[in-house]
Amino acid sequence: MAAPMELSCWGGDWGLPSLHPESLTVMAYAKFSGAPLTVNTINKSWRTPKGDLPVLVSEDIVISQPARILNFLRKQKYNADYDLSAKQGADTLAYIALLEEKLLPALLHTFWIEAENYCSVTKPWFASRIAFPLSLYLPGKMSREALNRILLTKGGPPLYSLTEVEAQIYRDAKECLNLLSKRLGTSQFFFGDTPTTLDAFVFGFLAPIYKVCFPRVHLQEHLKQLPNLCRFCDDILTCYFRLTVSGHSPAGQDTADANLQKLTQLVNKESNLIEKMDDNLRKSPQHTPRKLTTLKLAAGGEESSPMSRLSP
Repeated sequence: MAAPMELSCWGGDWGLPSLHPESLTVMAYAKFSGAPLTVNTINKSWRTPKGDLPVLVSEDIVISQPARILNFLRKQKYNADYDLSAKQGADTLAYIALLEEKLLPALLHTFWIEAENYCSVTKPWFASRIAFPLSLYLPGKMSREALNRILLTKGGPPLYSLTEVEAQIYRDAKECLNLLSKRLGTSQFFFGDTPTTLDAFVFGFLAPIYKVCFPRVHLQEHLKQLPNLCRFCDDILTCYFRLTVSGHSPAGQDTADANLQKLTQLVNKESNLIEKMDDNLRKSPQHTPRKLTTLKLAAGGEESSPMSRLSP
């Protein structure tokens, strides 16, 4: 029996299982590969976060960073890329590198650097999930780390000012979205009908841009002009996280499941009762059959029974 695996990550909102791209990537891959992860989301009662989420724990093994976590899951035989060819595997690595180079800086800027978004959405949301007094410090630390990461990759010549850097990262991000849209085309996933590692990474990067309600939606507006990428995110939320476009469970699904369970229990009880009656009849003395009294019907001409009272 495989050792239990627990994933600690940032939680979700706006119809997403997580707002954190890296956490969302790992959660999606686990769904695609069938890995039985127990997910623990950050809240005020959880241990102090250190900014290295997501973290996978299996017995005495502790792993952080999405690429390492996915490699560990593959070694445990949870492989979403099993049917990929060598060329498709190479394409996967190339597109992930493209996401990290072209789209990630704009994603970080949207969440952590854009002042209006950070002050009205990002900072209060993350602070509400962190225990005091770290809630006063950690969001600012994460914002500074995001800025340093952007400047490290985009702040060299010929882009010297932050304004020039901002303009360039959004141009790169739009170009990346256009390339992803063209590559996906009319397919359900990037390599056909089955999701793979690339789909997990693309979903992890796109879904927060697509779903979070920011006051400044510069990149979100461009994404929503690419309907196949929006449909891609919605399909994964619906099929693998059982969330609709609005972020709720499919309408009536829980009720239908509950009714089916009730019906199954009722049928089993009646079946057991019939078996007991048969046994009693076989063991009882035999008498001449007598005519049965006609059953009276309830109003409307139908026999009243528990089955008729069960919700549809």
